[in-house]
Parts: sequence; structure tokens; C-alpha cells
Amino acid sequence: MIVAFSVTPLGVGEEVGEYVADAVRVVRDSGLAYRTDAMFTSVEGESWDEVMDVIKRAVAAVEARAPRVSVVMKADIRPGVTDGLTSKAETVQRYLNQ
Repeated sequence: MIVAFSVTPLGVGEEVGEYVADAVRVVRDSGLAYRTDAMFTSVEGESWDEVMDVIKRAVAAVEARAPRVSVVMKADIRPGVTDGLTSKAETVQRYLNQ
């Protein structure tokens, strides 16, 4: 499964990059496949428990420094698919190259 999530600290001012980096650091250190872009971090794992544990810890890292936290998540649950982060992007690129 892949879960794209965005964690936003509230009440800390306009510059939130250092807080978001705390969350991404947790994801990076988890060992799960992930990608971060300007809006979301996508995490890929085998189960809800595995992925949600990482997201929960990433949110907690931000929550430890911010008075309020907003979280948005979107999940793609597709049993039997591995390396979806790469294969989905490659499929789109293949169509763009036609």
C-alpha cells in the first residue's frame, strides 16, 4: 500500500520547512520506501499497521514542537503490488514518451 500524507504545523508562523523536515526524517529513518515532493510525502509498505505507525510517529515529531497539527492522507491499497512508488511513475512517463 501507498499512503500520501501531508503534515502541517499550525501556530508556528509561515515558515514550516524545519517542522516538516522532522516528519520526513522519521519516514526516512523508518526504512520504508518513500518520496517527498512540495505537497506530500508518500510512504510504501506491506500493511496498514506498518505504514500508519510511521505516519503516526512523523505526526508526533511535529506535534512535539507545534501547538496544533493538520494532517491530510490518501491511501492506495493494492495487494500484491510492490515498488508502486516507482512503477506508477514509470507508467505515466511511458505514456508521456509516446
